[in-house]
Amino acid sequence: MTDLTYSEYLQVDTLLSLQNPRSSGTADRSVVLAEHFFIVAHQSCELWLKQLVADLEAVVDTLASPSGAERLEPTVELLQRSGGLLRVLHEQVLVLERLPLRDFAEFRPLLGTASGAQSEQFAVLARLIGDDRRRGALYEAFVAAAARSGLSVTQVCRQGAEAGVLHRIAEALLDVGDGLWRWKVAHLGLMSRMVGGEQGTGGTSGIDHLLRRITLPFRELRVHRGESHASELAGSTG
Repeated sequence: MTDLTYSEYLQVDTLLSLQNPRSSGTADRSVVLAEHFFIVAHQSCELWLKQLVADLEAVVDTLASPSGAERLEPTVELLQRSGGLLRVLHEQVLVLERLPLRDFAEFRPLLGTASGAQSEQFAVLARLIGDDRRRGALYEAFVAAAARSGLSVTQVCRQGAEAGVLHRIAEALLDVGDGLWRWKVAHLGLMSRMVGGEQGTGGTSGIDHLLRRITLPFRELRVHRGESHASELAGSTG
């Protein structure tokens, strides 16, 4: 076996060389450390997004494949892990609340036109999950998987646990959707306390732009689930 160190395996030296605050040499230590913190948080976010997108794309591939019926159970694990990753991303936003406002105001002009709204990976995630107005690739693939099993999404919701793995996938999808919603709400709260009504660095309308993007994904699935709940409630009281 070839000798391999922890640092070599993870390419730690390369990883730790990627944080280069633009305020270095032009501001006091507090500002430089704050910008370093800001960079680390966002780089970490992009790393977690890479894993999240990879896992969800694997789910789509399996659900959409005609030969994927026997491999549905692992998609539940991937979706549950994705929900966990979204909780990590949510916590990272909460940690960013520890960014001193005075230091952020000092280095923010150095960001130029750079903005989180430009994240390509977040755009991919948005297409995978969708929003309250359009289906994402995940939901389309789930509909296809249910149809191959001879069921509609409505029937999956009505059967509940009796629908087996399809029910577990539906529940995990909702967890992912809720996780994305909580992450966006936390980000909105962070930006509101940090920049108030100012325009976003990427030329967006700031808080208004973020607010318009906060919707609950998987609207159809939520509607079908709600209808099933109402039907069960009527049956138990009839």
